[in-house]
Amino acid sequence: MGTDVSVAEPQLYQIWDGAVARPLHGGKVTVGVIDFEPLTHVCEHRHETEQLGLVVKGAITMVIDGERRELRVGDMYSIRGGIPHSGETGPDGATIVDVFSPVRSDWNDTPRLAVAEGRWP
Repeated sequence: MGTDVSVAEPQLYQIWDGAVARPLHGGKVTVGVIDFEPLTHVCEHRHETEQLGLVVKGAITMVIDGERRELRVGDMYSIRGGIPHSGETGPDGATIVDVFSPVRSDWNDTPRLAVAEGRWP
């Protein structure tokens, strides 16, 4: 893969029920465009990677380290590594761009989708 990649090109990863990621892994970071179906619940979890996110479509209510906040288009968030967090999308779902550091290598074990069914753009 070259240095110029369309967001529609990367392989789709099924990271949760109702959540599909299009990750691009660099040497030190992962950028993921994540499409969430309407009313998707992401159970509380944590990972060692730091996570920065930007909502580009829809809305999601996130609970980060016990603090609940509704995020809409243009809102950003930061999650330090090891901090518990969860989320739930609204009736229109959501698309989020997440940046993880270091690389999100645990996604290598997630199921891949055969057909590009993400909602981007």
